[in-house]
Amino acid sequence: PRDELDAVQRELTQIKGVTALIYDQTCASEKRRRRKRGIMDPIDKGVNKHVFINENVCEGCGDCGVASNCVAVQPVETEFGRKRKIDQFSCNKDFSCIDGFCPSFVSVTGAELKKAEVRATKTKLLPEPVAEVSLDHPYSVLITGVGGTGIVTIGALLGMAAHLEGKGCGIIDMAGLAQKGGSVTTHLKLAASPSEIKTIRVAEGGADLLLGGDLIVSSGQKVLGMLNPSTKALVNAHEFMPGDFTMQPDLQMPSALMHKRLKDAVSDGNLISVNSSDLALKLFGDAIASNMFIVGVAYQKGLLPLSRDAIFRAIELNGVAIALNKQAFDKGRQWVIEPEVIEKEAGVDRAIRPSVKTKTLDELIAHRTEVLIAYQDQAYSDRYKAMVDQIKIVDQTDGKQLTHAVAKYAFKLMAYKDEYEVARLYSNGAFADGLKRQFAGNDKDYKLTFYLAPTFLSKPDPITGKIKKREFGSWILPMFKILAKFKGLRGSKLDIFGYSQERKLERNLIDKYQDDISVISSNKNHLDVDVALTLLQLPEHIRGFGHVKQKSIDIAEQKRFELKAQLDKRNTIKQAVEPAE
Repeated sequence: PRDELDAVQRELTQIKGVTALIYDQTCASEKRRRRKRGIMDPIDKGVNKHVFINENVCEGCGDCGVASNCVAVQPVETEFGRKRKIDQFSCNKDFSCIDGFCPSFVSVTGAELKKAEVRATKTKLLPEPVAEVSLDHPYSVLITGVGGTGIVTIGALLGMAAHLEGKGCGIIDMAGLAQKGGSVTTHLKLAASPSEIKTIRVAEGGADLLLGGDLIVSSGQKVLGMLNPSTKALVNAHEFMPGDFTMQPDLQMPSALMHKRLKDAVSDGNLISVNSSDLALKLFGDAIASNMFIVGVAYQKGLLPLSRDAIFRAIELNGVAIALNKQAFDKGRQWVIEPEVIEKEAGVDRAIRPSVKTKTLDELIAHRTEVLIAYQDQAYSDRYKAMVDQIKIVDQTDGKQLTHAVAKYAFKLMAYKDEYEVARLYSNGAFADGLKRQFAGNDKDYKLTFYLAPTFLSKPDPITGKIKKREFGSWILPMFKILAKFKGLRGSKLDIFGYSQERKLERNLIDKYQDDISVISSNKNHLDVDVALTLLQLPEHIRGFGHVKQKSIDIAEQKRFELKAQLDKRNTIKQAVEPAE
């Protein structure tokens, strides 16, 4: 097993001479493909297993991404900041994300995913498109996306369709190491006959059509270099975080910039952007249909010199998800003619889509005040409110930036996730509701496994020195419910968990933050607002549990020391200059 790899390598270093280690395992992406096609048993000896993240417990530290380097670990934006979720459709099921030092991970064994309600209805008879292209000369198509999402399959289907019509085709798949989530570019040449194809790879500036299954890959420099003003570009606008997100938990998708790069690379009107992943998921219950949806769009735009019959025959010969692929193709065609009908059918009609209401400052404060009462008690919540009120009185910034910072980050520090809070967040009903939304049946129909590192029961790994998590069954849920009732002991002499170094450190952080608020408030007339705001926002980067949180605290404390020095220096200068003025 992979978790023994380091130990075996260390053992081999003690043997004189040359040693050889053969690690024999099927690629995780290949395993996923085989399971989906029914030619390989599901993981764990035929038992279906999924990973679920309790986003209320998650701290958004990203240690699960570091442990797994898996693109199925995706961000989910919440009122309390960015958390993590598992994209079940792209999960390779090697479960290494569970090794991240976090109690939010739960494995669900024996459950079936509750797919989105399939909304797709029978597609009405559509008019055949007016051909925009001919095969007077070889036609160059670029198909781009990420590994594991069917990009190579799309190229193969179009190539087979050309072959069935007696036309020429040539295909090169630039898949690198074929790593799941890595960029994949398929070069496809179509011609009236095979003899007309001299080179397959699309030359710089030589693409006639771009079928972009992923926004990031499609707007990359290599792909842009193969486009020209006359290139027709059809791109999936869905935001799917790349592999870099596993190492950069705060990574943001510059979607507007990527769209601009594509728009600038082709002439006006030659870029068509559609969130085919979202539409495919809502229409068919599976986002894998998004690429075939894009192909349908290209066909109806007259940009594919192939017939519908040939494409459908190629889908049949491929023998995988035949009905799904045909329906996705036709829905893509219909979207070209009636986009509002398809979006309404998918339940994403922009005219009726509810907007997400952003809380005002007063609403934000009121909500967090209530949460802290549930977290501990009224007195604890009053302490939070006092800190907010203290800064609010002296805050003269536009939009009350300092008050916003304290409202968010005083709460973040005070709502630290100790044993009582983790127990409460697993037993207050939100966790059970999350499971119901994602899995069919109820907790009696499947087995839950929790991965925790209790203070008094966990031991450090002999090699890394870090605490290792242990497995706990569903029997832990009633224990969570009982433990949550003792939250009133938090911080008292009877708090057995409060004597740990981690809990002492968390309480100390709250005291320091309160001191920083007092310093800023007392120097309101000599304040460097930018430095003060940065100081108050420091808790944003304090995340995680155990050694992960300790590392983030060490970095934040060093930054705090530097900012306070800047603040003190600036205050001293202003106080010295002010009388002279």
